[in-house]
Amino acid sequence: MIISMFFCRSSRSAAIAAGIPVPYGRLLVSGLRGRNGRSSLAGLRFLWLSLLLALATLPAKSAEVNILNVSYDPTRELYTEINELFAEHYKTRTGVNVTFEQSNGGSSKQARSVIDGLQADVVTLGAASDITAIERAGLIEPGWQEKLPYNSCPYTSIVGFLVRKGNPKHIKDWNDLIRPDVQVIVPNPKTSAAARWAFLAFWGATAKAKTHDLSTLAGLEESQAAARSAKDFPIYRDAEARAAIEKFYNNNVPVLDTGARGATVTFAQKQLGDVLLNWENELWLALDEFGNDKFDIVYPSSSILGEPPVAIVDEVVDKKGTRDVAVAYLKYLYTPEAQDVIGQLHYRPRDVEALKKYSADLPPIPLFTIDEAFGGWEKVQAAFFADGGIFDQIYRPAK
Repeated sequence: MIISMFFCRSSRSAAIAAGIPVPYGRLLVSGLRGRNGRSSLAGLRFLWLSLLLALATLPAKSAEVNILNVSYDPTRELYTEINELFAEHYKTRTGVNVTFEQSNGGSSKQARSVIDGLQADVVTLGAASDITAIERAGLIEPGWQEKLPYNSCPYTSIVGFLVRKGNPKHIKDWNDLIRPDVQVIVPNPKTSAAARWAFLAFWGATAKAKTHDLSTLAGLEESQAAARSAKDFPIYRDAEARAAIEKFYNNNVPVLDTGARGATVTFAQKQLGDVLLNWENELWLALDEFGNDKFDIVYPSSSILGEPPVAIVDEVVDKKGTRDVAVAYLKYLYTPEAQDVIGQLHYRPRDVEALKKYSADLPPIPLFTIDEAFGGWEKVQAAFFADGGIFDQIYRPAK
């Protein structure tokens, strides 16, 4: 009798401790009452089996998932805001708490870090060639660009100029950057996606690449159709563009920073150079941080459409069990809420209406695309930026 009472009390306590609702607990306890000592062991087995079944029907407690986003240099502010919005959105929808770690640096250096073992759930880098390098290392499945709209590029940017207030050197277009009295701050194309886009913008503008009004859906569709039909790319053989680029890097660039943010600091804080050649969002950041009484933004006659892509790192998310959250996170970048933040921080939203909303700060200018003018990143990387490519051939570092 003493043993039976012990089991009954233990049963009630165990049920409560397990978080089983009181009626279930009473039912379990009553199932043991009246049993003699010989059946107590069987009753205890019945109890724990019942507990397991009951626990299986209870709602799961809130989980927590940590996501590491490895990104290119200037996106700190952007993803700080988007991460907060997504965490709230995902918590409301699923009950799961999502926390973020953020890593920023030159895009190619970041890609190398992931290849070397940095456990990124997602990469949000400055150029498709950097994500392709991670794919070739076996960490990202082929076809990643087809998994999200616009070749997995949820926003765009352009390359523009930032000059000292009043534009004392009267810098208006690309040919002004190779004047003997002009010093230009730009990052290194071997480590920075912003620098590669700047290189291509300069080369393409000098070679008079065909441009479009990409602020409209019609212009975007026109450029995409032209890219699909492009077969030959004579721009690589443009002698004028090559000569201008060679002169630029050897005569007008005093230092090559490793990333876009470093170049902004060199120009705006260290006061080196007459013009900063960088992402549009970095030009606006300098105005916001240092005051619009210090600098002016100059838009050249044409530029390139910069398309920073995003991707899941398949090997990592499958190992960590974070695929569902990582996929939802990248899809969230295309939502109206995220697109609005993108525009606020002076990146160019893919959503045409969101882009119109911020057109006062992000004016439409004639743009050419890497796919139509150059045949895409695979050709560009091999021709210009691979070891022994055109950049290595023309650049002579100061001794």
